Amino acid sequence: MIRRLHWRAGVRKLNSNTCLNFQVDAMSRPSDYTRSSIMKAAVALFAERGYDGTSIRAIVSKARVNQAAINYHFKGKEGLYFEVLKVAFEGYLRLDNFDPERLKDMPREEALRSFVHQQLRPLLARDQMSRYMRIFAWENVRPSKVLTNFVKTGAMPFLASATALVRRFLPNGTSDHDAMCAAISLMGQCSVFVRNREQFAQPPFNLKIDEAFVARLTDFISTLALKGLAQEALTSTA
Repeated sequence: MIRRLHWRAGVRKLNSNTCLNFQVDAMSRPSDYTRSSIMKAAVALFAERGYDGTSIRAIVSKARVNQAAINYHFKGKEGLYFEVLKVAFEGYLRLDNFDPERLKDMPREEALRSFVHQQLRPLLARDQMSRYMRIFAWENVRPSKVLTNFVKTGAMPFLASATALVRRFLPNGTSDHDAMCAAISLMGQCSVFVRNREQFAQPPFNLKIDEAFVARLTDFISTLALKGLAQEALTSTA
């Protein structure tokens, strides 16, 4: 009987780690397991519905906990979402060893294409990283006040990297405001596909989303961006 219990505990630990990449020890305190269960449910729901579209009731139901547990571990919905953003940010930094500084050493056209492809990568997988990226895609469309607070303490690389990248195509003297708007536009062209992946794969769109599609989409968005930035540079110098 003891051996059977140990075996079952090991299976639960393996499944949890495989699914979430959260380190859940089978012999950890119940409160640790409860916290991990809440995070697992929250990541899935925030990725699917965004911050505003996700209710505490939905998280409680999916995590199979009571609301008091969320208040205890995260001080409510905002605190929980803040922790999700932090985990997503750390996961993004680990994604394919992504390094914003590396873009500065690439030719600017290559750097732009690399950045675009990085933003479109979640289309190819339904793993945890895909969920993280979809959470940030939701923020591009409907920013939450929680994100504003998060940026103050742990600035994400998305906007900073994109802004630095597009500046390489813009005339000297371009304002920070205009450069940031160009960066947001570039990111938005990618996030609309990531956020609506499931819908675009169904009628009436019927997009076949595979590696070939992502490669073509990367080229398409990069080409449009390059033409737009080149036109902006010409207009500014005319």
